Amino acid sequence: MDAHGTALVTGANRGIGRAVALELGRRGFSVIATVRDPATAGPLLDDAAAAGIDLTVQTLDLMAVAPIDLPDDLRVVVNNAGMQTGYLPVEAVPLDVVRDMVETNYVGAVAVLQQAIPILRARGEGVICSVTSASVLLASPFYGAYRASKAAMSALCETMVMELAPFGIRVVEVLPGPVDTDGLAGSEYVAAVEHEPYADAATRMMGSRDMIRAVAVTPDAAAVRIVDTVLADDGPLRSSCDPMGDDLLEAWRSTSDQERIDRDLARYVPKASP
Repeated sequence: MDAHGTALVTGANRGIGRAVALELGRRGFSVIATVRDPATAGPLLDDAAAAGIDLTVQTLDLMAVAPIDLPDDLRVVVNNAGMQTGYLPVEAVPLDVVRDMVETNYVGAVAVLQQAIPILRARGEGVICSVTSASVLLASPFYGAYRASKAAMSALCETMVMELAPFGIRVVEVLPGPVDTDGLAGSEYVAAVEHEPYADAATRMMGSRDMIRAVAVTPDAAAVRIVDTVLADDGPLRSSCDPMGDDLLEAWRSTSDQERIDRDLARYVPKASP
């Protein structure tokens, strides 16, 4: 894909979304960056102006998606916005948290696509990039609600490939591993540690955070790879944007479900000593 026309990036006020919006602008796109709170958009607009990037901001709340002002030259959609919380066992996670996660990470993303796809279809070209999570490739405990909401988008990507290929629209899914964002920092504390039956497993999970931080990449580095994926006409449906995500995706492709479950059980549920 040649870099021209307009790209839409959701959740662009910080983290991966912010870096992707700026990287798309540097490559030559006009960018529509959506944010939930417009008061947070000042630094993004300042950085775009300093770099000579054509970037505008629109307000978007994925819990209640309103019409987005999209131009006829829309060519790229990066569905990045989402939420990550509720690190609890399935029996304890509040249902309101589950509903909010699904509404934000899946239903809201579909609502955005329902506005963008008709424009791309009329053009006969375009790329839809969904940023999900490499956590869907790893059977980690206490991330069930988050993983399920992202897995729903992963399944939707496959469906969109079938529906949209006849119209020249390419669909890609990027599954980030650890990226140095507020979301990664917010996952440091696993609230399941407060539930006694699960405290040991949650403590082990938190003990691995130093290793996770050590391999995290910057949002800017992740954004370069994400935009490369958007522009690569012959790229795969699924890719990552960091080394750990690459490794998890390769393991997912090369091992059976049972092999992966056995691997993750060994990591999170150590065998009792004889």
